[in-house]
Amino acid sequence: MARWQCHSAGVRGHCATASDFRFQHRCRQPVDVAKAKQHTEYMGFAMTDFADRRRMMVDTQIRPSDVTKFPIIDAMLAVAREGFVPDADREAAYADQNLDLGNGRCLLEPRTLAKMLDVLDIQPDELVLDVACGLGYSSAVIARLAQMVIAVEEDAEMAGEAQTLLLESGADNAVVHEGALAEGAAEHGPYDVVLVQGGVEKLPDELLTQLKDGGRVASLFMRGALGEVRIGYKSGDQISWRFAFNAGAPVLPGFAAEAEFQL
Repeated sequence: MARWQCHSAGVRGHCATASDFRFQHRCRQPVDVAKAKQHTEYMGFAMTDFADRRRMMVDTQIRPSDVTKFPIIDAMLAVAREGFVPDADREAAYADQNLDLGNGRCLLEPRTLAKMLDVLDIQPDELVLDVACGLGYSSAVIARLAQMVIAVEEDAEMAGEAQTLLLESGADNAVVHEGALAEGAAEHGPYDVVLVQGGVEKLPDELLTQLKDGGRVASLFMRGALGEVRIGYKSGDQISWRFAFNAGAPVLPGFAAEAEFQL
């Protein structure tokens, strides 16, 4: 594990189911914190019962979405999601919508992350690249499944806070690499698995070249307000994509398709 210590300048320290169908109509705007608080009170929880809300998240969002692998369930029960969001939004941490992180970025809703992980089936001996980690929640969850996680974040403030939060959460096998999202972190690869924590219109070739032969990549491809998660399997220089499920998220910086020129 020692070889993964921070040593480079860039490192800091179609709808398939009814549950998928609703995502074709889901608003991609930030979650309404006030409404999330009201919903929490309606469910009978005190505003500080985060452990109860984690269990409710798993029971009402994760399991009903056909995510049943024990390591994923265990990881999402163990990682305190409220610790990886802005302080003002802690009460909305377990809402079943994407959570705004500012600057056009979001924390993917629990269902989307869980279903990505379920399809990818990350193994304990695998190296994972987590692109656009934000404040580190996804990386903290993945760290409980993989041997090592390299988390890429281009926002300097987020990157620094993410590394601190990951260490505080006990995820000492997760390292935050500060750099452009679209460039990944080639110096630590190649990777068994690549995840992108946000919407894309086009996936940069530079990320795909960092994937091992036989590796898997999960990405949320957006077309307007609608999106679908696809899983890519690498064989030689080719990626074979398969539809996984519907979801939605803002398109990440550096992942928009180039505008076509028309006369």
